[in-house]
Amino acid sequence: MASEEADPEMAAFLLEEAAAGDARAGELRSRLEELLVPKDPNDGKDVLVEIRAGAGGQEAALWAGELLEMYGHVAERRRWKTEVLSASPSDLGGFKEVVLEVRGKGAYSRLKHESGVHRVQRVPVTESSGRIHTSTATVAVLPEAEEVEVQIRPEDLRIEVYRSSGPGGQSVNTTDSAVRIVHLPSGIKVECQEERSQLQNREKAMRYLRARLLRQAQEEAAAREAASRRSQVGTGERAEKIRTYNYPENRVTDHRVKLTIHQLQDVLAGDLDRFTEALLAAERAEQLAGSGDGSGSGRA
Repeated sequence: MASEEADPEMAAFLLEEAAAGDARAGELRSRLEELLVPKDPNDGKDVLVEIRAGAGGQEAALWAGELLEMYGHVAERRRWKTEVLSASPSDLGGFKEVVLEVRGKGAYSRLKHESGVHRVQRVPVTESSGRIHTSTATVAVLPEAEEVEVQIRPEDLRIEVYRSSGPGGQSVNTTDSAVRIVHLPSGIKVECQEERSQLQNREKAMRYLRARLLRQAQEEAAAREAASRRSQVGTGERAEKIRTYNYPENRVTDHRVKLTIHQLQDVLAGDLDRFTEALLAAERAEQLAGSGDGSGSGRA
């Protein structure tokens, strides 16, 4: 109609209406896909984000610390609450490993695709020759478990208390407030030394343990159903990665959806929305493709 319209203003109006219709159709299609795919039962849960330094020594530990800051910024943008449950600092200010609790609406659904190896390419602060190094940190996102979901018997726990320590192992507290809990049947060990109160550290450690046990139970259930499931974080080697952060090129690339954004600082400041939406769309498409196999494939 626009191509045949003699009045320029009317032609422009028709083109605008067509564009608006296409955008609306895209929104409706996306919403319909959301309604068609099965809802992840964990989507409404709070999460624990485990970040561990991978390949790269001190630079990898610094990178783990920056990922912790990035997820903190993501939480700020969405007004989620965060709390560090456990941390093992490195000598230069990063972390060998750190566990962040994130509480808020949609926390798991927005963060679940962050699990994997995050690779950084840049000149480390410790590099005097200016060479670009590649380092990694691994991220695992665990849905937080309620007490009713994971039954823990007191006799299955070995609880130890000790004095908390900072980088290099020096004592940072004069009382035995740090807590280590070992779940004897599974061998899972968790530690917490962030609070000065032994009671608070114990409560945090139990939350972390419940999440670890829930993930283990879910993975065992998937194995029993013969589901082929990749490990969340791999080995942490440089060749394994879900996302690359390249400082010289101001580039962030998510290798799963082949999306590249040349706004590195914005991403580190917590702007992960474009990656998150692309990953959620890919997840929906995969689920729809799976549900289309077999008897349901002929439905309109």
